[in-house]
Amino acid sequence: MIETGAPASALSAQRDTDAVVVAWRPPSYWPFVVPALVVVLAVIVFPWAFTIWMSLHEWKIGAAPAFSGLANYARLPTDQRFVESVGHTLFYTALSVILPLILGTLAAVLFNTRFPLRGFLRGLFILPMMATPVAIALVWTMMFHPQLGVLNYLLSLVGIPPQLWVFHPTTAIASLVLVETWQWTPLVMLIVLGGLASIPAEPYESAVIDGATPWQIFRYVSAPLIAPFLFIAAMIRMIDAVKSFDIIFAITQGGPGTASETINLYLYSVAFVYYDVGYASAIVVVFFILIIALAGALLLLRQRTHWNDAGGSA
Repeated sequence: MIETGAPASALSAQRDTDAVVVAWRPPSYWPFVVPALVVVLAVIVFPWAFTIWMSLHEWKIGAAPAFSGLANYARLPTDQRFVESVGHTLFYTALSVILPLILGTLAAVLFNTRFPLRGFLRGLFILPMMATPVAIALVWTMMFHPQLGVLNYLLSLVGIPPQLWVFHPTTAIASLVLVETWQWTPLVMLIVLGGLASIPAEPYESAVIDGATPWQIFRYVSAPLIAPFLFIAAMIRMIDAVKSFDIIFAITQGGPGTASETINLYLYSVAFVYYDVGYASAIVVVFFILIIALAGALLLLRQRTHWNDAGGSA
């Protein structure tokens, strides 16, 4: 109850408060948000929190975890095998991004022109990315065989001596990159081909009228306009290549020795061969930070690049 002699301002404030209390209702979208929030917490937040907790403990399968602080992280720089795996990962990722970008762009330019059976050849070209990794690994393992492989037979036709491919430490990573490039160049081709298809015909017509050569048309017309699409392709390939596991494990299992052992394969060995869960968790955290750093570097490069109006709108 409000006294009759109360000031008018107090009466007005009381009415506003009552109106707010009466008008408030729980948001109608809560039944839809809560399940999604539970899934995010259960699938993403909790596993990462538990992984960080494990990385702060000395924990091997069959023994009770013991808190060790940052000891697992301090162990990483002195672990020669881990340091080598980081170098292998960066080298493998760089080649697995650059080569598909170059070959995929060339393929996109080729398939963007009109010629007989273009649609059929496009479909044939994207078949490698549809195959399962294990099947690809088995086929390429046979192709890499030093005595019976078809690759050395093809080299012999042009007078090049046979190579050991994945069976030699100096060529193991390069050979694995060959498989990665064969499988994922079609993906880059599709992304760039979409960019080329979105370019209007007027810039090309103007370039032809001005007497530009095909190389000049590509360099000064096509390349700037498809640059955002190349960035997208590079981002996708980088994230996929840096965490590659199945192809490498099925073909070399990190060998010969540890010549092709990436962070993912070393992590697998620590966790499921040596059963050192605490140290493996520290590797996972550092590996995640590495992926975030690489993705952040690409995003920073994209922000510092001044796309033109036509390309920037892609």
